[in-house]
Amino acid sequence: MTHILALDQGTSSSRAIVFSARGEIVAAASREFAQHFPRPGEVEHDPVEIWQSTLAVARQALRESGLPVSSMAAVGITNQRETTVLWERASGHPLGNAIVWQDRRTEPACRGLREAGHEALVRRRTGLVIDPYFSATKLAWMLDHLPGARARAARGELAFGTIDSWLLWNLTGGAVHATDVTNASRTMLFDIVRGEWDDELLALFDLPRALLPQVLPSSTEFGRTAAALFGTSLPICGVAGDQQAALFGQACFEAGLAKNTYGTGCFLLRHVGAQASEAPRGCLTTPAAWLPGQRAYAFEGSVFIGGAVVQWLRDGLGLIRSSGEIEALAASVPDSAGVSVVPAFAGLGAPYWNPAVRGAILGLSRGSTRAHVARAALESIAFQSAELLLTMEAGAATPIAELRVDGGAAVNDLLMQFQADLLGIPVVRPRVTETTALGAAYLAGLHAGVFADCTEIAALWAVDRRFEPRLGRAAAEARMAEWRHAVAQASLGC
Repeated sequence: MTHILALDQGTSSSRAIVFSARGEIVAAASREFAQHFPRPGEVEHDPVEIWQSTLAVARQALRESGLPVSSMAAVGITNQRETTVLWERASGHPLGNAIVWQDRRTEPACRGLREAGHEALVRRRTGLVIDPYFSATKLAWMLDHLPGARARAARGELAFGTIDSWLLWNLTGGAVHATDVTNASRTMLFDIVRGEWDDELLALFDLPRALLPQVLPSSTEFGRTAAALFGTSLPICGVAGDQQAALFGQACFEAGLAKNTYGTGCFLLRHVGAQASEAPRGCLTTPAAWLPGQRAYAFEGSVFIGGAVVQWLRDGLGLIRSSGEIEALAASVPDSAGVSVVPAFAGLGAPYWNPAVRGAILGLSRGSTRAHVARAALESIAFQSAELLLTMEAGAATPIAELRVDGGAAVNDLLMQFQADLLGIPVVRPRVTETTALGAAYLAGLHAGVFADCTEIAALWAVDRRFEPRLGRAAAEARMAEWRHAVAQASLGC
């Protein structure tokens, strides 16, 4: 048993990848699923569609690998974090759509908590800020708006989970209601120092403990798949939220190593060691993947709209027919000709944390073309990520030497070069850019004995391309000043 099945359930698609013991992709399958926008600022997913798409791609990847299912040593799961699901324990049926991490409907509740002075408590216990991004206020909203939900929750009839818990429940035929520490830490309900659910926070958000899953390390046996799903029962030995999984997949096991994932959003994590430290203002402190008896923490900055801006150019504006066209269109002009795109479709995340800002295109002239808009949109991904790292590194004793990158947009050479130019450090793309799924595979493989330790995993990490900065620092700082001015303009009146 030398292969691992990794399930990567993301914001816009469900993926499954079979990895070898050398971290190489043997087979992969992917399927997009519907995005639901009931009202402005609201984003939902159908939990049943998420489960069905995940099961379908898992079966497809296993089939296309040409390997017997019995050769899989373990299953690993990684997932979009914070997205909230509420379901019946008896039937396994969800009470309604999942509320996605991008959803902003609970901002009034969050504002009330901030104004009541609860920010310091939440920050001290969880490492987070009070924001609709996280799960607690989403879950409270569900209990208050879904018929009978609060009374049923109090009677223990309902189960809450982020997407990992929902998949674990379905994969095990309802036998397991669990999560890992990385996902638990994104709920605003988990004490990241004590490593357990916090009763004071549960009381603050008026949530019954009976709803909550068991919290386990990221690498352990969570349960076994129901035999009927794949023809035989497989152990599920690794679970981590997508960004912590990517940090692990990038072999960032030591303080000072950092990665940025360019997915629907962009997520920059910097490993800070075995102790929780207070993050710079505008950033978060979050657990990295925990092994049994081994804790790890990271600073994190989250960009809500990263690669999603390319989807918007395709689906919303019709400027491109496929996401792959963006690089050629953006490269057809030498620069954006003064055009700036601030893709605040769901407010601004770190380091601004301003939910009221909305997207804007600035600096248009009669000579502006779709190519200039495309270039500005692509550059906005790099600007937002640069803002995160510069904030995170301010005052750091040991600045990072390079930024490891992954995710769908990391294949875009123009974007990666511009990112290196803005940061003034090398941007390094690994040979395997599916590092989110790879991290889940590594976590599962560690417990299953496919990998001896993290040293063996680190030796498998290999460089595809290294982007060295070409832009002088003065020019880079001038470009960052242009970006900050655009953000300020978009934020007027908010």
